[in-house]
Amino acid sequence: MAASAQSLQNSTAGILLRIWQSSLGKKYVMAITGLALFLFVIVHMAGNLQIYLGEDKINTYAHFLKANAGLLWFARISLLTIVTLHITAAIQLWNANRKARPVDYKVGKPVASSFAQRTIIISGLIILAFILFHLAHFTLGLVDPQYSQFVDSQGRADVYKMIVTGFSNPVVSAFYIISMGLLMLHLSHGVSSIFQSLGLRSKKTFGFFDKLAKIAAFLIFIGNCSIPLSILMGWVR
Repeated sequence: MAASAQSLQNSTAGILLRIWQSSLGKKYVMAITGLALFLFVIVHMAGNLQIYLGEDKINTYAHFLKANAGLLWFARISLLTIVTLHITAAIQLWNANRKARPVDYKVGKPVASSFAQRTIIISGLIILAFILFHLAHFTLGLVDPQYSQFVDSQGRADVYKMIVTGFSNPVVSAFYIISMGLLMLHLSHGVSSIFQSLGLRSKKTFGFFDKLAKIAAFLIFIGNCSIPLSILMGWVR
């Protein structure tokens, strides 16, 4: 029985390895992880937008997350795994495509290629750098240790004050807005590619999914950027 279970595990591992080693498998991995990250971006933005509902609302939300440490760490580890798989698959696919076409186009640009598509690796890596800074800034408190001392009237971490203080710095806000612009560029192509990789996009539906991706990316850009802009303009104090 043990040998049979071990054989089954080895077989499953072998299948997963073969899927990963193929270009098609990597595209599926990119699509699935990309969809998961896209949904996370929406949920994360919805949580942050609670700042417009007042200090108590967003602090209650943050306290709920911290009070469920097991769930929070599971989400963090899962997200880290998803990001790692997404980036690794993207770089390996890009490298394989580059080797398949070692000579650059001499005239013009590739057919059906957009600026977002040609810069998707670069924008993705810059977004990764922003995520690391964002975590160090707000989650880990490495950029400004005083954030850990912010406590509201109920003794909870004052996330509202932390966000307002952080984005009151024009340099931090500018970096955030630029990063959100790159995220919009990345999503405008990436979201549409998800449906293509999963076989849901055809010539007839190409225009629909392309517009859907661009609209979703723009709304996420507006929603996220509204927070630092509102703070800098004094609308959120």
